[in-house]
Amino acid sequence: MMETDHFLDASGLTCPMPLLKAKQKLNQIAVGETLRVIATDPGSMRDFASFIKLTSHEMLECVEEDRVYRYVIRKGS
Repeated sequence: MMETDHFLDASGLTCPMPLLKAKQKLNQIAVGETLRVIATDPGSMRDFASFIKLTSHEMLECVEEDRVYRYVIRKGS
């Protein structure tokens, strides 16, 4: 598992809350730092993919295992 600077557990939250919580956390961290997000909502895959396309952030990891979704995002400028 990749080391990250920050962590957000959005397990149990439904769409759009995992993404909203991640956006709030990204606003609090420095450019270049990484955020690991854990979610259980299958819709989060679509939401995070769309969000990354619209921003300067970079998706470093996007993995689904046993209905748990793990994302690692590097904050862009």
